[in-house]
Amino acid sequence: KQGRLEIHPMHTLRVTHLNAVMHSRLATVTLQTTLLQAAQRLSETHIGLVVVCHPDGAMAGVISKSDIVRQIGHCMGSACHTLASALMTTDVICCEPTALLSDVLTMMQEHGLVHVPVLDPHKRPLGVVNARDALRALVAEGEYEQSLLFDYVMGVGYH
Repeated sequence: KQGRLEIHPMHTLRVTHLNAVMHSRLATVTLQTTLLQAAQRLSETHIGLVVVCHPDGAMAGVISKSDIVRQIGHCMGSACHTLASALMTTDVICCEPTALLSDVLTMMQEHGLVHVPVLDPHKRPLGVVNARDALRALVAEGEYEQSLLFDYVMGVGYH
């Protein structure tokens, strides 16, 4: 099947397998953060996604680097005072830390995503799963065939 991931029947790795890297990819801002502040936060990380949080720490939405670039194109550079709450995507695909990594990767493929927030039961962000990190872990465990990995990576591209 071209473009579909085939998973070895013994897939067992969970998102928690990526704890260290998923924590390092987490960037959060508040609803009152400006677009420029969100852009600065993203520039400090190796990720294309920032999680916008309510005052209680629960996720309210996400903003991607693409969202920021698109909005800055409508602003006058540093004069842009758009708030994160006005720009964020609120219908967010996310996962729990106990989810199977292979299931998360399949979900990412189906929705054309490269990054997925990992949330605790109270919807607070714990980290962000990156497709390449997930693929590396699964390949290392022998859970994906190399040709299917290539098809997946070439089909996703950069988002």
